[in-house]
Amino acid sequence: MKISIIIPCRNEKSHICKFLDSLLAQDLDPHWELEILVADGLSDDGTRDLLRQYSRRMPAVRLIDNPGRIVSTGLNAAIDAASGEIVIRMDAHTIYARDYIRQCVEVLRASGADNVGGPWVAEGHGIVGQAIAAAFRSPFCTGGGKAHDPSYEGEVDTVYLGCWRRSVFDRIGMFDPDLVRNQDDELNFRLRRLGGRIWQSPRIKSSYAPRSSLAALFRQYLQYGFWKVAVIRKHRALASWRHAGPALFVASILTGLALAALTELLRMPALAWMAAAAVGAALAIYALACCVAATTFARRLNIRSLLLLPLVIGIYHVAYGLGFLAAICNLRRRPADSAPAPGYFTALTR
Repeated sequence: MKISIIIPCRNEKSHICKFLDSLLAQDLDPHWELEILVADGLSDDGTRDLLRQYSRRMPAVRLIDNPGRIVSTGLNAAIDAASGEIVIRMDAHTIYARDYIRQCVEVLRASGADNVGGPWVAEGHGIVGQAIAAAFRSPFCTGGGKAHDPSYEGEVDTVYLGCWRRSVFDRIGMFDPDLVRNQDDELNFRLRRLGGRIWQSPRIKSSYAPRSSLAALFRQYLQYGFWKVAVIRKHRALASWRHAGPALFVASILTGLALAALTELLRMPALAWMAAAAVGAALAIYALACCVAATTFARRLNIRSLLLLPLVIGIYHVAYGLGFLAAICNLRRRPADSAPAPGYFTALTR
């Protein structure tokens, strides 16, 4: 059996060789043939030279050009070049168990699902990275999505990375090349709407390296919120109401602040005070909820990461909510399918 590993990549000079070494050390069935397709988004940091050198030593590794430079176009280019009957997506910023590929194949066969994967587990380093990873595991932060539960096994609406039979893409199509973010959520949503099944198993083990700064986290989730609206608009439906929660929260706070400012300008001090008090109470309750959620990790985090955790949870929610609202305003401001999204939401990160 031939298995195609597809990897979107851009400017990964410090990670790509170590990642490929670990990939080639996977515990595989001796009857399996592996091809590794690295779709490079025109890296300019020396990554392409390293990949060419690596492919000369290891013919199983192939460099695929991704002129679109974003993840969705890279995945599509790699799938187009894939010749395996099973396709497994992997990422250079993730650490995998030695039996990751084996478990993907076994779970795919046993479950009969169209797409399988493991839980989305984050492992951060340093004070900020550990706080970001802890928030990533918090049901309060993530809305209780099963993809973040490391012990859950069963059907899910989306899964980390993915493993498919090649024929699935012939049936439902490829990743949407117009999406800078959320292309995996959109593909899984489309798969489920067409009757497909997605399965998560804790036997498929990996750990993801999250962003290491608050600014990078804010920008990442601002883009996630923005592009989630594109997915909703495409399918005219929400995959889950939890995706709208942060936007509703941010919208209520902004509305309260605008009302307080307006009533103050109109010399209506009583109404202005009531609006400001309502916003203050809502923020106080939210801050308290963030602090309570943080106490879940009190025994697992050092004190500095723990103190930072409520702020990190707030960044997840506020950045996502602002991005979601910005996308709605962008749709109202311009005709559908005309000008592209603002550059801040399309700029490549990491």
